[in-house]
Amino acid sequence: MIFFKQIFTWWNRQTLGTMILTIFTGRFKGKDQFGNKYYENKRGRRWVIYKDIIDASKIPSKWHLWIHFLTNKVPDNSSKKYEWQKEHQPNMTGTKSAYRPKKIIESKDVEKKYETWEI
Repeated sequence: MIFFKQIFTWWNRQTLGTMILTIFTGRFKGKDQFGNKYYENKRGRRWVIYKDIIDASKIPSKWHLWIHFLTNKVPDNSSKKYEWQKEHQPNMTGTKSAYRPKKIIESKDVEKKYETWEI
């Protein structure tokens, strides 16, 4: 089933073309905490194969630097983190985990600054 999804859909992991490119020219560079795999070929082209649904916000910051050629050092997952650093989270917009400010959402006495049309 996964093979057919890869042939007919681009939003499920990788396309057939990316799979062929990865098999013949890709050199595995690493894997992040989300399970995404990063590759590079001899010409210097870099790409990512996502574990699940393709979402660019699932790329952690260190891998983002590498994939956009801002650094050539391949990130390692065992790097020291400070106590104030949080784990990377993908964009949660549209989910139940999305940020909702309590002041605006829970407030009942917010004035409407417009009038609704009556039909």
